[in-house]
Amino acid sequence: MKNNPSAAYYDATTQPKRSKNGGTLGSLLSKVPATIKNASTAQKIIGGSLLALGITLLARTNKKAGASDQAATLDELLYFVNDRIKGYERAVSESEDAQLRGYYKQLVSQSQQFATDLNTYLTREGGERETSTTLKGKLYRTFMEAQAAVTGHSEKSLLAFNIHGEMWALKAYKEALADQTLTGPMRQAVDRQYQLSQQTYERLKKLEEKQAA
Repeated sequence: MKNNPSAAYYDATTQPKRSKNGGTLGSLLSKVPATIKNASTAQKIIGGSLLALGITLLARTNKKAGASDQAATLDELLYFVNDRIKGYERAVSESEDAQLRGYYKQLVSQSQQFATDLNTYLTREGGERETSTTLKGKLYRTFMEAQAAVTGHSEKSLLAFNIHGEMWALKAYKEALADQTLTGPMRQAVDRQYQLSQQTYERLKKLEEKQAA
């Protein structure tokens, strides 16, 4: 996964750090859901600063001794799958809509299965189980907490956060598949997860449209 702009989403806690990709605050905020853009000035400052820090940090997961190229790709992808778990767990705890909460619970279970499958392949390739999340995800969830503290919980904003989180997961899957290091059953498993993530994104978007109607 070399020289790809989406590498900017990787966890800055992974080593070695490679470089920084600049960008104006305005361009970074353009990546934020509409519900955040419409937040108060104070919220924009908090959220913009956090996201700017996370998005502009370029990092690459270090290759563990004895691990293959496939393991390195899986290790990076797992950061985003673990983000997916945390994001939907948060949605379950905050949603007051029984139907949506039930769907979010399904997505938690699905994401946990994704992580289990990827970690199984990862250890077979000489890597170590990966349970960490990205810095971007940590910052994003921190912003969610800040927004909720100011405006309270909103099903609409929670859904928007989930949609944006799923979009980031899709970017990670696309990059993992484009890297061409994954082969055989391992690649098939990642591709299947990518397809299911696409279906989730599309369903979340339909739920958002339904709420707006």
